[in-house]
Amino acid sequence: MHRRVITFSRNVFLPLTTACANRCGYCCFRTPVREGCIMPPDEALRTLERGAGLSCTEALFTFGERPGTVPGFAAELARLGYADILDYVYDLSLAAIRRGLLPHTNAGILSYEELDRLRQVNASMGLMLETTANVPAHRDSPGKDPAVRLDMIENAGKLSIPFTTGILIGIGETMEDREESLRAISDLHRRYGHIQEVIIQNFCPKPGTPMEDSPVPGTDEFRATISLAREILPADVAVQIPPNLADAHDLVRYGVDDLGGVSPLTIDYVNPEHPWPQIEELKRVAGDADLRERLCIYPQYIEKGWYSSLLEPLIRRLAERIAAPDRRRGA
Repeated sequence: MHRRVITFSRNVFLPLTTACANRCGYCCFRTPVREGCIMPPDEALRTLERGAGLSCTEALFTFGERPGTVPGFAAELARLGYADILDYVYDLSLAAIRRGLLPHTNAGILSYEELDRLRQVNASMGLMLETTANVPAHRDSPGKDPAVRLDMIENAGKLSIPFTTGILIGIGETMEDREESLRAISDLHRRYGHIQEVIIQNFCPKPGTPMEDSPVPGTDEFRATISLAREILPADVAVQIPPNLADAHDLVRYGVDDLGGVSPLTIDYVNPEHPWPQIEELKRVAGDADLRERLCIYPQYIEKGWYSSLLEPLIRRLAERIAAPDRRRGA
């Protein structure tokens, strides 16, 4: 009898800018445009090099949505010699590849053409759906329009991009809204086959935000949502929870397949008050399951060849490297 497997990715987290066109009621990531609001190239390159030295396989690039539309941001970006943040992430993706890290970019809403360009230098990409409901928390966030987000996720499917999405629970949606969101994701995957994982993420109140005093989802509610996700989503889509935001050891039994990206170097910049667990703690979280490292592109998409020729040598090399410990265990 095969043991259940729970996976994780070893990554470095690079928040390229905290400038953002959205003003979500729960967010502490967004900050006003100011000098130094963009991660400088030398810091980014140093992070990539240190991450590679710690055997990380993924470079997670993330930033606020459409920062170029925020007044003052273009001038700050021009100091680095760029006219578009996507040009910057493209160049850093190439730098990551050269250092042995697979890029995964979560850049908010992107057009079909922008997705197509970035897929050449990204092994996978992502966008949280969050919810299909229109909630007050998104009142000042045009990029959180559910139709706009679903359209981008669909475009990723049309482009055969291995994709991560998810829902954020506790931001004003109901359990019925969560079911609707999960069914929308499931429907897109059944059409295009590109959703490799769905994150079930719990809302965590942040001091100084409009929702700082809002109630958090209870444990039973979190368990029920994970179970609902596992029931609705196709079997080849992993259900992921962030192991630093909840009692993950208690939750894995309800249908969790994956613990996401965990970094030995960088913090969770979206939830800085919650440190990443390290490998020994992940083993405790996995319990009786077999904890295995994965790449940011899941094995089925490697088999399908859903990557650019530029990425192929690195994907093959890293896949061989992380498979070696499993072979030694006789897996």
